[in-house]
Amino acid sequence: MYKPAKFLPAILNMLLVACLAGCTGAGLERADTGAERFVSVAGMQFMLRGKPYRFVGTNMWYAAYIGRDNASGGDRERVIRELDFLKANGITNIRLLGASERSPLRDSMSPAISYRGLVENKDILEGLDFFLGEMAKRDMHAVIFLNNFWEWSGGMGTYLYWVNGNFVDLNDPATPWPAFALHNAEFYSNDAAQALFNKYLTAILLRRNSVSGVLYRDDPTIMSWQLANEPRPGNGEISRANLPAYYRWIGDTAALIKSIAPRQLVSVGSEGTMGCIELDACFLGAHSNNDVDYATFHMWVKNWRWYDAQQPGLTFDTALERADNYIARHIELASRLNMPLVLEEFGIERDLGAVSKASTVVYRDRFFRFVFERINQSALAGGPLSGSNFWAWGGFGSAQHADAKWRPGDRTFVGDPPQEPQGLNSVFASDRSTLKILAEHAKTLQAD
Repeated sequence: MYKPAKFLPAILNMLLVACLAGCTGAGLERADTGAERFVSVAGMQFMLRGKPYRFVGTNMWYAAYIGRDNASGGDRERVIRELDFLKANGITNIRLLGASERSPLRDSMSPAISYRGLVENKDILEGLDFFLGEMAKRDMHAVIFLNNFWEWSGGMGTYLYWVNGNFVDLNDPATPWPAFALHNAEFYSNDAAQALFNKYLTAILLRRNSVSGVLYRDDPTIMSWQLANEPRPGNGEISRANLPAYYRWIGDTAALIKSIAPRQLVSVGSEGTMGCIELDACFLGAHSNNDVDYATFHMWVKNWRWYDAQQPGLTFDTALERADNYIARHIELASRLNMPLVLEEFGIERDLGAVSKASTVVYRDRFFRFVFERINQSALAGGPLSGSNFWAWGGFGSAQHADAKWRPGDRTFVGDPPQEPQGLNSVFASDRSTLKILAEHAKTLQAD
């Protein structure tokens, strides 16, 4: 377990933030919420109220943005409608964004929550307060990621820019892949960038929800704090040298979170071996001998060139075979770690790569059925894979522009991040066939 002396400044800063927030000691009290109300871990199982906790979840990274009051650009009526609809269809776990950084990166969110570790758009966090409060009313649980390896929320590349003035834009022809990945991996060894991140992280965990009055660290609605979205140690063989710093950052950050919020879970946000220079040892090292409570993996059959939406007849069956192997591989790794496992990102385009809500989702439905069968097999047999969060929930949203491109300041969100066509990987409330599959899976997981 990583408990280095360098945490002393961070913990002192934590206390200072609490006092500056006007807590006068009250910020450090513990709400009597009852340990049984928090999702916990026992071996390879999640537990809640004395029973195994198995779930169907989704990604709704934009939750804080639509949770803002309507005058600030949010849509609180939509929040209520979306959560009621999700709950009615058996979807009770939501992975969402808890951080975005004002960034020079071309495809990053605007507006963003923070700048140089300080909150500059408090209305977005008030949106998160509202969203979490509504989730609590429906007995739903949140997984909140606090950083991002990728550019669309600012993330690690932005922290590096703040301290050294340098950045690499993804897909910039002047800096082709893997320049972006190699540059962002410098975050794990940059103390100044991490100090800004820890400053923000500490403030968020100590935040008092403006709607419920509960400190975030005392809120059982928050199942897990996640270090980052898909934190990679780099790319390829050259990045093996980054692994010690990568492991150290995971251990240090997880320990800091646990020192503030010991009753909530911690997860890395890992893609699995595909995001860990394709090494089992990397994935195992990221989840071993530290304060990480459970393992995660993601699966993107298109991005990894296993599937071509323009040639589904030629590529879909092969993609399923490779996906089956990838799932089995991570079940085996989680079993070795003796911890629960969540497939927290997976998706597939609408048929032929269309973005319109009216387009069909035949291959997506087949893919979801396949994935859920594998989860059922593991979960109902007491195996580690017992939950998932599909990517992503578009719900009642719609692309705001005819070209399906996101623009800074847009108020309508559909699940696809800013750099992607709006609607491409989104599941909408009108996708009845997919919703039926989700509801059936939820019912199966809840069977005693």
